[in-house]
Amino acid sequence: MNFRSDLAVEQITADNLPDGVHMTKRGESFEITEIVIDDDSHMKSMGKGKGKYITLESGSLSRFSDDYENMAKELSYEIRSLVPDGEIFVAGLGNRDITPDAIGPQTVEKILATRHLQNELDSDEEAFLTSLRRVSAFAGGVMGQTGIETAEIISAVCREIKPSAVIAVDALACSDISRLGTTIQISDSGISPGSGVSNARKELSESNLGIPVIAVGVPTVVDMHTIVRSLAGIDIDSSLPNMMVTPRDIDRLTERASQLIAFGINLALQPSLTFDDVRGLF
Repeated sequence: MNFRSDLAVEQITADNLPDGVHMTKRGESFEITEIVIDDDSHMKSMGKGKGKYITLESGSLSRFSDDYENMAKELSYEIRSLVPDGEIFVAGLGNRDITPDAIGPQTVEKILATRHLQNELDSDEEAFLTSLRRVSAFAGGVMGQTGIETAEIISAVCREIKPSAVIAVDALACSDISRLGTTIQISDSGISPGSGVSNARKELSESNLGIPVIAVGVPTVVDMHTIVRSLAGIDIDSSLPNMMVTPRDIDRLTERASQLIAFGINLALQPSLTFDDVRGLF
């Protein structure tokens, strides 16, 4: 049966790993599952191509945890493991006016943008600021707002500023309702904006941008047909009306999940900053 999910951990189980697919587990503040797919031969069967998929699971991201600092640091370590040296462009995907789709834009608002500092600051007193990694951040909206494909906007920006990699932040879809707002997925295989709601646009990946694309996302929706299939094991006629379901506290979830992701990205890209330094940005 067809389960709609952006999460690799829902497509692949440890009990029956195909050839060329490897799974490891670790984690302290998060339960972390890392899946590595060696090639694209499983794209049709699993919907996932070659790459590394890291899933971090915890309690609800809409609530502040006593372990929040360690969660942010652990998330930053996982992101840092995929990010190359050099300038980074953080792109927020999605529609800031639709709450379940606002993870990307809200994250970008909290990213420490430093690309301009080396050109504007030159005194010895400002040496620390100019030593920070060059980072730019942008949320361009969706095609329904701009008339332009997200991939076209990001590609144009990359041609101009020439970053070493793109970190693309987006809302995701899952098939297990227990993972709504409790899971973060990081991958180095790129992303197709809107794929979780069957509105996929041109993909963002190394193959079409020419630089690594690290995707970071949180599942905020699950479709009703998938809920019925996963809970009741009943196949649904795809011609029947469907709807997207999101958590009741989606406003709080989007705000707090985007903040945690921003913490992780800022700490990953600027290792000279402490948790308290980054907290002072918000």
